[in-house]
Amino acid sequence: MSDPQNFTNRLIHETSPYLKQHAHNPVDWHAWGPEALELARRLKRPIFLSIGYSACHWCHVMEHESFEDPEIARMLNDNFVSIKVDREERPDLDQIYMASVQVLTQQGGGWPMSVWLTPELKPYYAGTYFPPDNRYGRPSFRQVLTALTDAWNTRRSDIEQTSGQVAEYLQQALKPENAGGELEPRLLRNAVSMLQRSFDSVYGGFGAAPKFPHPMELRLLLRVWKRFATTMR
Repeated sequence: MSDPQNFTNRLIHETSPYLKQHAHNPVDWHAWGPEALELARRLKRPIFLSIGYSACHWCHVMEHESFEDPEIARMLNDNFVSIKVDREERPDLDQIYMASVQVLTQQGGGWPMSVWLTPELKPYYAGTYFPPDNRYGRPSFRQVLTALTDAWNTRRSDIEQTSGQVAEYLQQALKPENAGGELEPRLLRNAVSMLQRSFDSVYGGFGAAPKFPHPMELRLLLRVWKRFATTMR
């Protein structure tokens, strides 16, 4: 295993502690954004999307076993555009691609989430934790990367067919229902009431243990406070 301080990738400039955790991996990580997505389209390379969070045990395990390994990093850097996402910052992406994991694996999913996408962001292969060698009844991450690289180079039409079917299913399954009516301030007040009921006034946080940061909920509460500060006291 390499000395992590020998490498620094662009995640060093991110604000997420989870993304910064991977800033010294030899993997050429990108954060999710226009630059990474355009690079995949320009190079005509598939995307390796890895989603996790700071308190996830197996996320740390996979980082140490695979993302710190120079050989595995070379396989990723030469054949994929690798994107790392913090699920606490982007629950929208987490929801979409967790659904794709469940569709492609016919299992419940989990973290770390590992999804391979076409440059058009259509999922075609997915899983969760992959060990560096065959164990736990799971294929090794090296084996998966080798097989997916070969498939992209030799059977791309099969990938496009599979990814198109998955994308079509997800569009229907995740399509929001139109409940009608107008977006009124009372919807925000109702959301605050629901969060108040789940807030732990003794130990802090929302819900019962184990607890994780809820940035979207906190952002909502701050925006509601700013908008209705004079009327909610």
